[in-house]
Amino acid sequence: MLELVGKKIGMTHLFKENGSMVPLTMVQVYENCIIDLVVNNDKEFDSLSLGFEKAEKTKNLSKAFSGIFAKKSLPVFKKIRTSQIKKGTQLKVGDAITVDSLVKEGDKISVGGVTTGKGFAGVMKKWNFRGLEASHGVSVSHRSHGSTGQRQDPGKTFKGKKMAGHMGVENVTTKNLEVVLIDKEKSVIAIKGAVPGHAGADVILKIAKY
Repeated sequence: MLELVGKKIGMTHLFKENGSMVPLTMVQVYENCIIDLVVNNDKEFDSLSLGFEKAEKTKNLSKAFSGIFAKKSLPVFKKIRTSQIKKGTQLKVGDAITVDSLVKEGDKISVGGVTTGKGFAGVMKKWNFRGLEASHGVSVSHRSHGSTGQRQDPGKTFKGKKMAGHMGVENVTTKNLEVVLIDKEKSVIAIKGAVPGHAGADVILKIAKY
């Protein structure tokens, strides 16, 4: 599955001829370059390493990281991602992959990213608990989770119990999202629906057919 790195620009929408609204997420795919291609004779896939987002200044990058590109006489990129691709590819080191060469309008892709952080959240927001009664008999505990343990035996709270805590900042992949529009010049694609992450965050475009 080939994986490309892009930046989530934000969300918008368009209207169909019948008047229905389609929510869209705009993603700009970074400029990329093939750094390494490993042909695995003993496996069913090959390994492809791509560099994303060309670095204008290299002073903030480590010498070891910059040396990977210098060794192959390639421009320096800020990010490197390795993915498993099907055998028989015609790609070679130094090539760049464009979005329009991989997907077209109507194709389905998966998008992964880190969800927006929500901070410390209670059980009603985090786990959709209904809370306690809001009538007589409950005092200042309407949004609490109630008891968490059992009786004297086993007399403990099991691991994995749904309780209040930090919400968000998790790796999530949304599958089977439709590509609605493709802008070749700006390397921007419009994806139907929402994808994980906030505006400006990096997302991973996963293309299964490669």
